[in-house]
Amino acid sequence: MPGAKAKSKFPEAAEAFLRVLAAERGASEHTVRAYTRELRDFAAWLETTLDAAAGVTAVDHLHIRAYLGVLYARGLGKASAARALAAIRSWFKWLAKEGRVQQNPALLVSTPKRPLHLPRVPSMEEVNRVITSLQPAAKKGDEDAGAWPERDRVIFELLYGCGIRNSELVGLDMRSVRWADDCVLVRGKGRKERLVPLGDEAARALREYLPGREARLMAAGKGEMAAAGPLLMNLRMRGNCRLTTRSVGRIVKAIALSRGLPADVHPHTLRHAFGTHMLEEGADLRAIQEMLGHERLSTTQRYTRMTVGQVQKVYERTHPRAL
Repeated sequence: MPGAKAKSKFPEAAEAFLRVLAAERGASEHTVRAYTRELRDFAAWLETTLDAAAGVTAVDHLHIRAYLGVLYARGLGKASAARALAAIRSWFKWLAKEGRVQQNPALLVSTPKRPLHLPRVPSMEEVNRVITSLQPAAKKGDEDAGAWPERDRVIFELLYGCGIRNSELVGLDMRSVRWADDCVLVRGKGRKERLVPLGDEAARALREYLPGREARLMAAGKGEMAAAGPLLMNLRMRGNCRLTTRSVGRIVKAIALSRGLPADVHPHTLRHAFGTHMLEEGADLRAIQEMLGHERLSTTQRYTRMTVGQVQKVYERTHPRAL
């Protein structure tokens, strides 16, 4: 139709990549959601910046830098800009692989340097005090937190005792626990699997929790899930009964606050504590990297930041020439 606005090709190219990301590349749901948000916003910005008939070949590194400037102007920080740039890089990497562009222009754009903000890590004594306080005495109330103490203790034991992510925790199934090998099979980012040691206390907490889990399933008419299905169940046995990451966050925060820990404690805090406390006790950094499921050792090094005094203690205890 004469005078009709030409259809932009940017959203179409972005959606094609997002479909591949979701269906073929094994990306986590969190990654797919984040990339969808970032790339749709970037494609919409390109529509207003470049000619409507222009394709992805018209995008260069100057356009990407300009877009990051727009994000800063909106009040977003460097972490948000870095996430957007990571999504754009992945998109253009795929476009180059498909032969739709000659090179990835996003590689010419430097990643915004983000300040390192690690949460305060509770001491070993503080974490142990909280976990020890989670006795299996029944409590009244309809709230998730404190209503099922056996389950809540398992949450703390696995987050702190195994160092797994919140999303990995709720993704565990009954078959994930390898009792014969004293370990847990964890599915991490990108659906990569790893085995994490299951400590004695975590195993004991699981054994105390499982009979109650089975009883609740039987009462809800879902007895077929007793030997399979999600490991951690929601309180009311709704839907597929799997506990959500949001509920885990509420449970951890409520229990931490009730035991005198700071308000900023969340599931990831316990993961930080796992790595930090192991390093303080002299554990090998690469072993910690393997258990945490970090692809790069540099991530583990940032994650388990230590004071000079802590490093000195480890050195004096472990190096043959220290004394």
